[in-house]
Amino acid sequence: MKNVAVVGSQWGDEGKGKIVDWLSGEADVVIRFQGGNNAGHTLVIDGVTYKLRLLPSGIVRKNKISVIGNGVVVDPWALLDEIEEIKSKGVDVNENNLILSESATLIMPYHREMDEIREDAAGNSKIGTTRRGIGPAYEDKVGRRSVRVMDLASEENLDNRLTSALSHHNLIRKGLDKPAFEKNQLKKDLLKIAPKILKYSKQVWKKIDEFKLQKKKILFEGAQGILLDVDHGTYPFVTSSNTVAASAATGSGCGPNSINYVLGITKAYTTRVGEGPFPTELKDEIGEHLGIVGKEFGTVTSRKRRCGWFDGVLVRQTIKISGIDGIALTKLDVLDELEEIKMCIGYEIDGNKIDYLPATLYDQLKIKPIYKTYKGWKSSTSGIKDFENLPNNAKIYIKELENFIEAKISSISTSPERKDTILLIDPFN
Repeated sequence: MKNVAVVGSQWGDEGKGKIVDWLSGEADVVIRFQGGNNAGHTLVIDGVTYKLRLLPSGIVRKNKISVIGNGVVVDPWALLDEIEEIKSKGVDVNENNLILSESATLIMPYHREMDEIREDAAGNSKIGTTRRGIGPAYEDKVGRRSVRVMDLASEENLDNRLTSALSHHNLIRKGLDKPAFEKNQLKKDLLKIAPKILKYSKQVWKKIDEFKLQKKKILFEGAQGILLDVDHGTYPFVTSSNTVAASAATGSGCGPNSINYVLGITKAYTTRVGEGPFPTELKDEIGEHLGIVGKEFGTVTSRKRRCGWFDGVLVRQTIKISGIDGIALTKLDVLDELEEIKMCIGYEIDGNKIDYLPATLYDQLKIKPIYKTYKGWKSSTSGIKDFENLPNNAKIYIKELENFIEAKISSISTSPERKDTILLIDPFN
């Protein structure tokens, strides 16, 4: 029995939702361990589309336990809306199949406002956040002034926590010529929804220990991608949390020895939402083609994603940083119509060749990709479930990709449907 952590090996949007949903057929418990409702997973099951933001992908399956860990920042109103939305599609959500960490930090309305104020003020230097208050909420968490799920259980404690947070935020708002945020109405609004939130609240670290003793298979679900990690990504154009696999332990309340296999979800090309460096970006008809065929629009914001060739240098680097054991290759079918396909196998900066992403933004923006070109297969791979049935040129591309990134490909996704997956290695066994 293995427990598996799933992370994105690029800038997010790699298709984690489908893969986690597919894997959750074998898992007993699915745990979301970082991020917030700035990250979305789209699942297509029997023709029904589910768009999840905070809820773990396992929620759509019966007899599975879904957990939101302490590493997630939770907008309580957004969570309740999402629960109602998914219930309307016939999914049962109750306190037996959904657990929320009592230690999770809550996103407040003043966090969302601060996110918008900063982005609007940044002009051309904006990060490209989703304006949902994720960054400011994580700042309060580190600053030891956040309101957490457990604080909703006591009006006195909630009042104290809000006083602490707003003494900080209202000073900043005053300096930005914004009105002070009123505490009492916010406290009333929070107390109104408190019972609906608290009924899901438990000590997640204790529940994980119980699951392990019961020999349950646990699937740890990450959001975004490693290149958006606050330490290891394209800083400062990153998210506000650690998106690497090691965060699965910290963000849920268990030791790293609880994770036995790390699966990196990897798109057969590269995309990015928002601002920041993107060495293989294609601003031509091929990039447009990838975006249209791949339906590259953000689940949460509907923003158009930037598209480019597969960057083997970046993925090889994120594999090493996050300790990825195997790769789930997604969206292979998006490449079906191309005459030729390119893979980035190196970088050039000021005439010098390097084989890694430099840490400074200044150097990242100067990168010129070095490509290797492959013949396209010009035939449909959509729905194929056996590797041997893939076109020969597709098999060549996949094997070359696998060799370059120095990690085994465990599965290949050939459509958005959960059943259209080629399994090469079972992460749970």
